[in-house]
Amino acid sequence: MASPPDTSKTIKLERYNSYIRRVNSTKLLNASSKLLFRATLLVALVLVFFFTLNYPPLSESNSHHIHTHHNFLSSAFYGAGGAVGGPAWEKQVRHSSTPRRPNGMSILVTGAAGFVGSHCSLALKKRGDGVLGLDNFNNYYDPSLKRARQSLLLKHEIFIVEGDLNDTPLLSKLFDVVPFTHILHLAAQAGVRYAMQNPQSYIASNIAGFVNLLEIAKAANPQPSIVWASSSSVYGLNTENPFSESHRTDKPASLYAATKKAGEEIAHTYNHIYGLSLTGLRFFTVYGPWGRPDMAYFFFTKDILQGKTIDIYQTQDEKEVARDFTYIDDIVKGCLGALDTAEKSTGSGGKKRGPAQLRVYNLGNTSPLPVRNLVSILEGLLNTKAKKHVIKMPRNGDVPYTHANVSLAYKDFRYKPTTDLSTGLRKFVKWYVSYYGIQSRVKKENHINNEHPEISA
Repeated sequence: MASPPDTSKTIKLERYNSYIRRVNSTKLLNASSKLLFRATLLVALVLVFFFTLNYPPLSESNSHHIHTHHNFLSSAFYGAGGAVGGPAWEKQVRHSSTPRRPNGMSILVTGAAGFVGSHCSLALKKRGDGVLGLDNFNNYYDPSLKRARQSLLLKHEIFIVEGDLNDTPLLSKLFDVVPFTHILHLAAQAGVRYAMQNPQSYIASNIAGFVNLLEIAKAANPQPSIVWASSSSVYGLNTENPFSESHRTDKPASLYAATKKAGEEIAHTYNHIYGLSLTGLRFFTVYGPWGRPDMAYFFFTKDILQGKTIDIYQTQDEKEVARDFTYIDDIVKGCLGALDTAEKSTGSGGKKRGPAQLRVYNLGNTSPLPVRNLVSILEGLLNTKAKKHVIKMPRNGDVPYTHANVSLAYKDFRYKPTTDLSTGLRKFVKWYVSYYGIQSRVKKENHINNEHPEISA
């Protein structure tokens, strides 16, 4: 009988070939994994670089916002790590801050992308002053609105440096590049109710940021004159009416009010020790086009158009809540009047040479109206009935009544408000429906073209 064929060599050869195939497959898999990892890393780096330089702002609506990008020069020449600005950055800073009229001011406007800051910046630039903005574009409210204001100011050659008040190297660099004659300090953490959610932001901005700015200003040579935004909130639980600068302000009703009151005391200190000329302005419920979405007139308009219920507050004893609503153009006139009458600081390089000017003024409308009147006017302008829910005012820092006595501001720089609430709200609604592209039941006289109107000041 024949012996079976020897298959051991064939089996070994098949095992060897199988082993070689597994090795090659593993090598190919490893190579493919490395290639995929490197490709993914490269794509990620490209995306990070792209969005760092040029990311789109947040938006509430589809295409009716003015969508603007991060300021390229600020991002490219002034990095997040505090790098010193480059030659192109310095050139734009100088160009923006150079006055175009004889004896014009060179003004640093903090909070320039904000509501009051953007209006004041444009008004100053239009009359020939040099204006450089500073803003951190925080997200307390929709940053795309701030970017839209930035885009508008850039059309008028107003450059806004993106940075924070607490960034000492940045502030020092700005003062090295530009010998500012004035500072209009409007940057702040705003809002009475938000202080209950994020109290630290008020300390960081309204106190620490203000002190940091004053530290830089006191060391400058020459020292600039400073006009800054206090608030009517400092009157707090004051019951005397109308509110006068001579009234007590030692009973704040909110942390926001307390930080603004602290700012007034800090201003006194830097005036007394270092000779800084300081003027505080107590604003009373400012409203108008390009306003703040956290303000009642703004979100009432939004909610009425969307058919949502709005809360109307009354006091604990069922009295109406009233405000001294002040139109933005009147506030701008007050800010410019304060700047024009601000005396020079008397210090130099941190040393006081003599007594310096220290002032505080109310800037209001002098005609307080109940909030229900505001709602009634909006209903007429929007041609829509509001769904109202009347509730007791919560204990969140709001005060029931404000009324400004502006006789001191009139005496010193002829401040005189001229815009009543109906006129001012008509201008606001006209801007609102255009900016948000609303085509609804708004009356025909409020319809305007699709272009965004410029700030009026």
